[in-house]
Amino acid sequence: HLQSSDDLVTTYQATRAGFVALALEKNRRATPYIAEARVLQEAASQAENPADLLKIKGIEMGLLTAAGLSDKSLKYLMPEDKIEAINGLIKNFLEPAGAKFVEELIFRFLLTRGDTLGGSMRNVGGALAQRKLTRAILSTLTIAGVKYHWQHLKTQKWVAMTDDDSEIELSLRGISWEGESGSRTLIYNLTVPLFRSNVDMCLFNLAPSDLIASKFNVIESYLALGELKGGIDPAGADEHWKTARSALDRVREAFSRVGYKPYTFFIGAAIERRMAGEIWHQLENGILTNAANLNQENQVASISRWLCSL
Repeated sequence: HLQSSDDLVTTYQATRAGFVALALEKNRRATPYIAEARVLQEAASQAENPADLLKIKGIEMGLLTAAGLSDKSLKYLMPEDKIEAINGLIKNFLEPAGAKFVEELIFRFLLTRGDTLGGSMRNVGGALAQRKLTRAILSTLTIAGVKYHWQHLKTQKWVAMTDDDSEIELSLRGISWEGESGSRTLIYNLTVPLFRSNVDMCLFNLAPSDLIASKFNVIESYLALGELKGGIDPAGADEHWKTARSALDRVREAFSRVGYKPYTFFIGAAIERRMAGEIWHQLENGILTNAANLNQENQVASISRWLCSL
């Protein structure tokens, strides 16, 4: 799917579309927080003054959030610490707001929730990239008439393919299928025991049960290892490639020490011209086995077929 380094370069249109996709995802993730704020506002409106908020049952978590405490921080606080935080919120911010104390409460609640949302958005590019590639791989298998199993991210259980597989990429960690050459299992975000570093994608020639039994220690079971970088911001493109290049160098170095050479590949959303030249050079010299721009549908489809054919 690649004729020259130019094919790897991310276009302006793709960058624009990527930023729009991130904005839509941010709004989707913000929806629960907006709903929480509305519920808090309705309950808090029953109070005649800020002190009355303490008498309303079922809003303690909302008050703590408005006080600036994250969900993570609450695990380390005693009940008396939480009461102190709420009293501080009332005395220092809600009482000075006068009749608009409910409005002030909601603003401060959303400010803390916004910080939580910002933290979750830092890795959203990678999540969107994984979903897109996963859907392409699932489509490749389905079109080929190959049945698959998929691993649930939270439960770690393997689930058989069904007629309706819509949106399973939202909670998927791995895919397994039986190819012409035998069992294949693809795992995302795996710490490889050989060199104890995380790799975005690992393709094995073992079934999931055999992988678990081997604890990922069978060197010859690694068919391909790849890096997937979904960040779309051109300003961070070079850093993404450097991170991926270093990770793949570690992969090749570690496996070469034990006399084995698996395939390596790179898939990126933001690829600038100089990066594209470096990637193309590695492809020409056999350092890198395959590469693709995540924004080019034909390239994503092609590299998915390649992975499924190994």
